[in-house]
Amino acid sequence: MTTARSAPPDVSIVVPIYNEIDNLPDLVTRIAGAMAGQPLSFELLAVDDGSNDGSRDKLRELAESRPWLRPVLLARNYGQSSALQAGFDRVRGRYVVTLDADLQNEPDDIPLLLQRLETDDSVDMVSGWRKDRQDAEISRKLPSRIANRLISRSTGVHLHDYGCALKAYRRPIIDRIRLYGELHRFIPSLAKEAGARITEVPVRHHARTRGVSKYGIDRTFRVILDLILIVFFMRYRQRPLHAFGGLGLWLAAPGALILFWLMVEKLLGQDIGGRPLLLAGVMLVLMGAQLIAAGLIGELLTRIYHEAGGAPQFHAEEIVLARDAPAAPAPAEPQAAPATPTA
Repeated sequence: MTTARSAPPDVSIVVPIYNEIDNLPDLVTRIAGAMAGQPLSFELLAVDDGSNDGSRDKLRELAESRPWLRPVLLARNYGQSSALQAGFDRVRGRYVVTLDADLQNEPDDIPLLLQRLETDDSVDMVSGWRKDRQDAEISRKLPSRIANRLISRSTGVHLHDYGCALKAYRRPIIDRIRLYGELHRFIPSLAKEAGARITEVPVRHHARTRGVSKYGIDRTFRVILDLILIVFFMRYRQRPLHAFGGLGLWLAAPGALILFWLMVEKLLGQDIGGRPLLLAGVMLVLMGAQLIAAGLIGELLTRIYHEAGGAPQFHAEEIVLARDAPAAPAPAEPQAAPATPTA
């Protein structure tokens, strides 16, 4: 079932695209076929991330005969996170689905994820699990397996497959998160921080048959750096002093004990001027003091940000029970008709 652009659809499908001209016609056709077999209306936001292989012109051509296809053309290559955010900023549906354009995700699995959201009110996000992954290169499988375990343990969001692009969300979750840098790998963690209840379902996976993979083993190191950022955001975004100040105390405390011990030895007449322990104690105290100061500055910036009307500190949903609803006004009593005078 398709929809005109003037009517808000039920589902918004966001697909970031970079140099996938060979896959685009098949991708659009298969998404349309998958959505035709279910009752929800949809739109497809195809976000071209600065392709230079003719993908932009192909999207324009495909959109001419498909009113539900909305091409979004970025000025240059900004990265997958920015491309996804560009799509998220334009979604109109109450459900949002993401998948890659390389056709390794199976578009026919989209109704499976939507059905879970439709039938289970306790779930806000459904993440695909490529249980039988078809990538032949060990340079993709091994780093992905290591990254999945590391991210799950660090963030507390236990998923088998963080890297699967096929995911479905309720719209409020998408409205609460912002992507930049390379945070698209950590959308489940960001969604959990926004209050999402997450589940995982097995989906099909295919080997790439057209185009060139944009991933390599070098991204493992970037994942580790981004993971540090995500863990900090999830645990200490509202209390940076606990992060910097805690580490500062761990450094300053042994440094202070070293200096106290050396002061006692100095008072007892021993020479401490040439001892490396003195330099170590001074360095530990200085480093600890700098980290505590950084934590205090972070607390000030956090307070200024929230008091100036920044992002909310929490997300809440109020339940209004029937007994709490305002009482409806009592219906007016019908007035008696005036008596008709008699002769």
